[in-house]
Formats: sequence, C-alpha cells, structure tokens
Amino acid sequence: MKKTVIAHSPDADDIFMYYAIKFGWVDMKDTSFDNIAKDIQTLNEDALNGVYDIVAISFALYPHIKSEYAPLRTAVSFGEGYGPKLIKRKGEKLKRNFRVALSGKHTTNAMLFRMAYPDARITYMNFLEIEQAVLDGKVHAGVLIHESILTYDSALEVEREMWDIWQELAGEDLPLPLGGMAIRRSLPLTKAIAYEETLTKAVQVARDHKERLSKMLIERNLVRIDAPTLDKYLELYANDDSISLSPIQYKAINKLFELGYEHGFYDEPVKIEDYLIPTEYTQQREG
Repeated sequence: MKKTVIAHSPDADDIFMYYAIKFGWVDMKDTSFDNIAKDIQTLNEDALNGVYDIVAISFALYPHIKSEYAPLRTAVSFGEGYGPKLIKRKGEKLKRNFRVALSGKHTTNAMLFRMAYPDARITYMNFLEIEQAVLDGKVHAGVLIHESILTYDSALEVEREMWDIWQELAGEDLPLPLGGMAIRRSLPLTKAIAYEETLTKAVQVARDHKERLSKMLIERNLVRIDAPTLDKYLELYANDDSISLSPIQYKAINKLFELGYEHGFYDEPVKIEDYLIPTEYTQQREG
C-alpha cells in the first residue's frame, strides 16, 4: 500500500479539512495517508523545491510552480469581508517607510501588501512570532494571519484590513484568495484524480460532521484555540465554500494572478483553469 504525505499548515482550518482522513472517516483504495504540518511560507518553499506530492500553498505562489504542480479544486480558503490584518501598537502613527513583519515572501498577504505599501521595510518571520514582534517594538506593524486575526492582544489595533486592500486593487467585489492545495503533475493522471476526489470528500465529510470533528480536535489538543474561537474560525476559512472551487472563486484567483503579473511578480499571465487536473479523462474512460 502506497503511503502519501499531505503537507499542510498547523492552523485550524487545514487541520479540520484533513482530519476526516486522519480519523479514518475517508479513505482511498491502495493508499494510506500521513500528514505533516509546517508554517505556510515553509510549505511554499517546499513546493518551490518539489518536496511533497500534495502540499498546501498560498495562492500567490502558484504561478511560480505551475509547471510542476496542478492546483486542487478543494480545501481552499478565501476571505469574504475579512482576511489578514495589518496591526500596530495602539496610538502609533506609521510612517511611509515603516518596518513591518510579514509571514513569508510568497504568501498572498505579502504580495498584496507589497503592492499597497511599496516603501515599507519588510521583515519575514514565522506567523506565530509576528504579534509579539509588534508588541516588543521590533517592528512598527505586522500582518496577522490564521487564528491570530481573532485572538490578538488588546494593546494592538488594526491599521488596515487586507480585505480592503484587496478590494481596492481588484476593483470589484471578489472573495480574497488566500490558500489552497497543489498536487505534483508527474503523478499518474488517474491517481491524481483519485487524490483530488478523496480530499474533496474529506472536506465535505468534515463539514457534514463539523461539531463532532471540532470536539475531537479540541479534546486531542490538535488546535491552538478554544471551542468558541474554533467554531468562528472554521466558518471563516473552512466553510462550505472550501469544498470545491466555484466560478466566482476562479474569477478571484485569476484577478490575483492578473494583479501579480501587472505588478511584476510573475513573468507571464496565468489562468488557473489552464492548469487544473483534467477530470474529464476518467469520465471519457467510463463513458
């Protein structure tokens, strides 16, 4: 039996969307799964280096790995009126070239931030260290991601919502594409299709049994937040819109890629639909 490692972030939405597999509620013929959790920038770097067959990535990274990886249609996280937050110490006024901590060069929030604040002095660090770096005065501000957007210290305040930056840059009301999954292109096509179907089912099952699964994650100390915060967080980033990409989500991802190309982050225009796993292959075989 082939063992497949799924690399995802340690934040609660990724844990939630994967653990229907870990707990044995969803399986795949002739395949066993294992998982590894790393911070999102490390995962982005692993994807650039081709470390894993299936890996969580920031959407902003995808054009850089399109030759080696296909985007999966499932386990996606978008913001809808919310998202990462640019925070600072209360009462502090930021100068044009303020020092800021971001969670990684290839994260979506970093790309949007750099478009909006080209003169800021950027330091990249693990997302778990950003809040304390701002509190300690090591940086003037930082962009919080994951659960931190709900639990940051009362001595801090929001300077600007990344959602607002996204809306201004996009020029239209689109969900904010944050993260998803990618799969190695060199895998046999039928196997890749089976992986995508299995992961899609896992997210669907997780959503169908949200209360039970959430309780198990809390009881086993698999997430860093309490039950009420977990419930709120999952409705933000592991909701019913995470199960499978929708037309408006495709449009939003393509707008992100368009902005990235226009601002010089990518060498060529990219449309996500051009790189998806061609599921019609199995449909033709079965037909």
